[in-house]
Amino acid sequence: MLEKRDFYINGQWVKPAKANDLNVINPANEEPCAVISLGSQDDTDAAVAAAKAAFEPWAMTPKGERLDLIKALLEEYKRRAGDMAEAISMEMGAPIDMARAAQTGAGIWHIQGFIDSFNDIEFETSPWPDAPSEMIVHEPIGVCAMITPWNWPMNQVTLKVIPALAVGCTVVLKPSEESPLSSIVFSEIVDAVGFPKGVFNMVNGDGIGVGSQLSCHPDVDMVSFTGSTRAGRLITKAAAETIKRVTLELGGKGANIIFADADEKAVVRGARHCFGNTGQSCNAPTRMLVERSRYDEAVEQAAAEAQKTVVNDPAQSGRHIGPVVNKLQFDKIQGLIEVGMSEARLVAGGLGRPEGLNRGYYVRPTVFADANNDMTIAREEVFGPVLTMIPFDSEEEAISITNDTVYGLTNYIQTQDTAKAGRVARRVRSGMVRINGTDSTHPSPFGGYKQSGNGREGGPWGLEDFLEVKHITGLES
Repeated sequence: MLEKRDFYINGQWVKPAKANDLNVINPANEEPCAVISLGSQDDTDAAVAAAKAAFEPWAMTPKGERLDLIKALLEEYKRRAGDMAEAISMEMGAPIDMARAAQTGAGIWHIQGFIDSFNDIEFETSPWPDAPSEMIVHEPIGVCAMITPWNWPMNQVTLKVIPALAVGCTVVLKPSEESPLSSIVFSEIVDAVGFPKGVFNMVNGDGIGVGSQLSCHPDVDMVSFTGSTRAGRLITKAAAETIKRVTLELGGKGANIIFADADEKAVVRGARHCFGNTGQSCNAPTRMLVERSRYDEAVEQAAAEAQKTVVNDPAQSGRHIGPVVNKLQFDKIQGLIEVGMSEARLVAGGLGRPEGLNRGYYVRPTVFADANNDMTIAREEVFGPVLTMIPFDSEEEAISITNDTVYGLTNYIQTQDTAKAGRVARRVRSGMVRINGTDSTHPSPFGGYKQSGNGREGGPWGLEDFLEVKHITGLES
């Protein structure tokens, strides 16, 4: 079993102020795979103090020097990609091929995207030709606390840490205690690159401990959090006392609107997306809305896809899905499946583990049909491989059902009518809309409306989240 108790504070690996061991459980076999320590207030204070002391010199470092370090980090990340994939697969159950390609690959994509976007950013501009003595200056906000989730560890760490460092902020990272091993590898990467002491710090801990301590810490200027809407509320309340900036990337209950003229692969594509990463993605299309004339066929297709979806050990190579992250999530999903069985028609999957898997937090890919938007299974974020299917009769009804949720992260539209796709895309209330399976090809803003959070991650929008705007008048040229 790996022993990873140390924290990364002020440019070195340090022992916890007091022992507080926690076993990291491999969800594939329910056995400990590593031991970490949960930080205390003393550890949090030490990390914040290091970040605060490092802030001014780091903020004054020339843009090109910071960019060179980010580029070096990308190369070191690529060199350690194998270690990163193994850590992610072991800690949260992503199948190893997916851990290499998508989970680890997401970090490479985002780091490169921020490098590209950072090249174009101007920190000082004079936007009014008739007032050349007036200047708009963008400055780093200060010490940033990053609280990241377990489901896409490096996707979220890189979306937060890289833009903050690039613009001149200093960082204290608290990864999820469920998936800390990948962030330890990331911290080793930062250390190998040679960032100045205190610019990046990492303390393991849970939400009640280090998470809460960072959220209300008087020397933390900003909190960037990804996780549940419930935790986002608590962080916002804790941060309010010190009026710090809070950006949140929270839950989702994305609708996938399949019109009668959708392409023949639309249903299968949507079901696969829902089941991907074992359903543990906030932007998953978990509500499949299908136009009535195509509904019965769609139900059969989705059920068949669920039955074809292989669930297997994440250590094995192949295109299967793995377990969910822990017993708490497994039990929650089983409870929601049970509720769904009392509300809607179960057409695939159901309670219990898949056949042949008697150990590990494996869930059967599940499809409910004949649901309506008042049902629990259509309203709560399951965060497992569970698809809920709802029929609709008109474009207006599809939009109404889509928007009838507290969430607003990502919605999906399937139609060959480009005018209809455009109309619907502009009316659904979400931060992202994906039409006919088309995903982003450039660094783009990731984030949502309503209780899916605030702020945007990725590209220039992700850089702007960590900047203050200063207006200066009377400057002499």
